[in-house]
Amino acid sequence: MIRFAITFVLAAAIPFGNAVAADDAQQSAATEFKVHPIGYVKNADNRTLIVLDKQYQPGLLGLEGFSHVLVFWWFDKNDTPEGRSVLQVHPKGNPQNPLTGVFATRSPRRPNLIALTLCKVVSVKDNAVEIDKTDAFDGTPVLDIKPFLPGYDTADDAKVPGWAKSN
Repeated sequence: MIRFAITFVLAAAIPFGNAVAADDAQQSAATEFKVHPIGYVKNADNRTLIVLDKQYQPGLLGLEGFSHVLVFWWFDKNDTPEGRSVLQVHPKGNPQNPLTGVFATRSPRRPNLIALTLCKVVSVKDNAVEIDKTDAFDGTPVLDIKPFLPGYDTADDAKVPGWAKSN
């Protein structure tokens, strides 16, 4: 399996409410973050597993008590300079949907290719978490796993545009 690091470069934060001027952008210092996969998605024998590197196995302690997890993964099959430069898409790839900014969609084409999927936990054994399904491909790098917390990972009075209500 190929190992790699994901590097993020982030400009310094501009106080909320201030307009971002060219001078501010030039003066802001860049910060670099390196993110390493903790494991990979494995699809085999009609099962879907998140297989962690053995060094991260202790981090799974207690996860079996949760029914669902949030899995953060990297859109590695979509990582191109062209794909990262896309800032507007037709949601769900449907030209009938209005042109929308990528930050208002779940599009895999975006500047930072971080994906998030809510998954049902089937079992936790050794360094593997079996889940019911995911939209990530076999071999996809997993960045993090967090337990889903009902009441905490929900929003009261949530609203979505019309295109997001249909499958």
